[in-house]
Amino acid sequence: MPRPVTSTTKGQGVAIAALIAATLFWAGNYVVGEIAVASIDPLSLSFLRWVIAAPVLLVVAAVLERPDWRAVLRALPRLAILGSLGMIGFVLPLYIALQTTTAVSASIIGAICPVLIAVTAAMMLRERLSPRIVIGLALGLAGVVLVVSKGSIEAVLALDFNVGDLWVLLALVCWTAYTVYGRRFSEIPPVTSVGVQAAAVSVILLPFTLIGGLHVPSGSGEWGSVLFIALFPSIGSYLLWNVALRRMPAGSVGIWLNLIPVFVVLIAVVLGGVFTPGDIIGGVLVLAGVLLGTIAAGAKRASTTSAPP
Repeated sequence: MPRPVTSTTKGQGVAIAALIAATLFWAGNYVVGEIAVASIDPLSLSFLRWVIAAPVLLVVAAVLERPDWRAVLRALPRLAILGSLGMIGFVLPLYIALQTTTAVSASIIGAICPVLIAVTAAMMLRERLSPRIVIGLALGLAGVVLVVSKGSIEAVLALDFNVGDLWVLLALVCWTAYTVYGRRFSEIPPVTSVGVQAAAVSVILLPFTLIGGLHVPSGSGEWGSVLFIALFPSIGSYLLWNVALRRMPAGSVGIWLNLIPVFVVLIAVVLGGVFTPGDIIGGVLVLAGVLLGTIAAGAKRASTTSAPP
């Protein structure tokens, strides 16, 4: 007999779909963001993406989720801290880094983020680091290195790391904290949570942006970049990431970040690039790592939700 579809299975399916879309949108952010920071300063870009995203998210939250706004107000200080970690602490250093470091360096350093999330979740949330997750993390890390280096170990060894890479590390630490801390906010609906975070971050960034001088996009190209970043990597990815965090352990969710470089390569191919053997082998390793991590998450959920005989 076929196994019945349970709420656990449905929940994991929703999480997988959310993570595929979230990482695809973030891959687009790397491509569009690198173009945007050439003409828009990082602080203005960070402020504009959230000040545009916040009202959209709050309207959607009010219509679809109808949250208990009193409960949201009580959680506001914690949501502001959460938003500061993920929407300022991650985004602003990353945009600063893209001005001074290479995409290859940033991607290789970024590949340690799933490891940071898994280890931190094990310590702070007591999530078990199963052998499947450990192997999945190792496969994902190796796959990312192969993808971004085009299969050339010499290219990795020849990388010249600079101060921009330190900004990438700061961004990863903040994103790890955002992911682990965000697991504690299941009482606030996801759209409401991200919308309030974006609104709080907009208020926090406003005085600094005004002091530094707000760069208002002047042409269709700049506005197109800002609107894309506000709608897809901001509204889309952050919302979908929080949806997934409510259905899978943080360590298993973090492994999916390794898909971002793979999607970046796919976008480049669509724009006229070509696959290399390193892209193909690395992509297979990343997918294998993601699959192992997801299977481990499913096994954990099944063991914790099944009733005794």
